[in-house]
Amino acid sequence: MSAAAVVLAAGSLTACSSNGSSADGNGPSTLRVTLANHVWTDSIKAAIPEFEKANNVKVELTQLGEDQLSDQYNVKLNAGTDEIDVMMYRPLQEGKTFAKNGYLADLTDKVKSNADWDWSDFQAGPISSTTYEDKVVGVPTITEREVLYYRKDLLKKAGLEVPKTMEELQADAKKIKDANPGVAGFVARTGKSAAVTQFSSFLYSYGGDFIDDAGKSAVGSDAAKKAYAVYGGLIKDQGPKNVSTDMSWPEAMAIFTQGNAAFYTEADSLYKNATDPAKSKVSDTVGFAPLPAGPAGSKPYNVPSWALGINSQSKNQDNAWKFVQWATSKAMTLKIQKAGVPGPRNSVWADPQGVSTYPKDLAAAIAVSAKNGVGHDRPLVNTVATAREIVGEPIVTAITGGDAAAAADAANTKFDKFLAGDN
Repeated sequence: MSAAAVVLAAGSLTACSSNGSSADGNGPSTLRVTLANHVWTDSIKAAIPEFEKANNVKVELTQLGEDQLSDQYNVKLNAGTDEIDVMMYRPLQEGKTFAKNGYLADLTDKVKSNADWDWSDFQAGPISSTTYEDKVVGVPTITEREVLYYRKDLLKKAGLEVPKTMEELQADAKKIKDANPGVAGFVARTGKSAAVTQFSSFLYSYGGDFIDDAGKSAVGSDAAKKAYAVYGGLIKDQGPKNVSTDMSWPEAMAIFTQGNAAFYTEADSLYKNATDPAKSKVSDTVGFAPLPAGPAGSKPYNVPSWALGINSQSKNQDNAWKFVQWATSKAMTLKIQKAGVPGPRNSVWADPQGVSTYPKDLAAAIAVSAKNGVGHDRPLVNTVATAREIVGEPIVTAITGGDAAAAADAANTKFDKFLAGDN
């Protein structure tokens, strides 16, 4: 816990009883909210006095970095603490474990009870990742999708339109690389674990997934093998010379923003790295488009990187739900999205104000991706880090020119054994 959080917690707890109400029963209830260090949190934190005044609630805020947050949750939630009411968590990283262990309160009835707040306004992909065994356990707050970043000048020079299919992407990347020595046709993440999220959109667009409907590994399917070959092949054949196999987004983004690649598939939430003249040499010529379609269509991930949940052991769940509704309301989502944080509500993306700070072509690409998107960008398991290492191995094999199909078969066997233990 940060020093500021400790001081704040100590000052608030002295006046509170264990049920969250004041010691004499006349003062405001205290609501204990734990949030991650994030620009979304900065906007919420600045507005908390409004919430406190409107609801006669004193918010005791703890704000932590991701690693600290995970450590605190692992210790306190496992111990059955009631000292956390509202909790910001990562649905794709720890959501399944938290829900399976009963840490997250069932919000199903609550999300359906307020027509004005409007649960139906939330995008389907993010909702799927905050739902466990048909129970809503969290409300998405921040979203991201994979889109195609590209160089308008290079496409114009080559007389090319923006590729709409994977086949066109492969052909266009080759044409541009062949005509521009020193410029790669394509770049993306290459690290075994880091690349999994961006590879996932290729996997879905080729008709595959990490896990099948029976809960078994699907990374050895024909669709998965084709996706591994295409993603890895684009980097091997059209990527930077002597490309590293341990790149995450900062390294791949740097290659693109330094003008050394024509196409780049990446999370839309990172777009300012490419459009900011202080960070990008191609800021004035970068364009955005939906992920090119595979045989199953254009199916990028559309995921909630963060969500709000309520601790199932909280003694203050009514006020906790008031906070969640307030923080994820249409008005608050619009305000935060205008500040550059992509939200999960369809109405905000349809509102001209909601996209006013985004490049027009990016907003259009996001609209397509939100509609077609899949609600996860990695295997939905308990031990996510290990799973990513397993399913990411064939990516590296394909990039380095090995037998990607054989690597996919080996990963399939290993992942099946992992799933049996993970479940």
